[in-house]
Amino acid sequence: MSEQPASAYFLIDTKAREIKATLSILVDNEVGALARVVGLFAGRGYNIESLTVAETDHLKHTSRITIVTRGSEAMIEQIKAQLGRLVPVHRVVELGSEHPGVEREMALIKVLGEGDQRAEALRLSKVFRARVIDITHTSFTFEVTGSPVKIEAFIELMIPLGLVELSRTGVVAISRGVAAM
Repeated sequence: MSEQPASAYFLIDTKAREIKATLSILVDNEVGALARVVGLFAGRGYNIESLTVAETDHLKHTSRITIVTRGSEAMIEQIKAQLGRLVPVHRVVELGSEHPGVEREMALIKVLGEGDQRAEALRLSKVFRARVIDITHTSFTFEVTGSPVKIEAFIELMIPLGLVELSRTGVVAISRGVAAM
């Protein structure tokens, strides 16, 4: 007796959906704090897509670490819980789900080009509000600031025009409204 194939209506997608999460982490500004946070990601095999860190309150000796990562909702919740247990961590907030946030990134993009390609690169830079910060007879270096999606779109358009070098800051983010971290 042969089995009938299961109906597609009853198939369950067992693979967890991957989401992007921007985590804002308030830590003590001390030696090893960043290493402990990054070590947690490395030790558990979590990937970091973007990482920025800087002191935010000189008097309280605290810094903000902004990490962009991807994973299932359960994995993101696990990361947040594990980060919250680390000694230098004061608070972990997922921007977007818990609190609406604003994200920005800056990139420096070097493009080689002459003639029509050069003119097109300059035209597109105006559309994206990218500033020319260095110019030679054969190249431009643009500074573009905005959402990571905007940065990606500008980069994609510069590739066929002669993109040769790229440097990105990583995402910086902050919650919207009056709620302070």
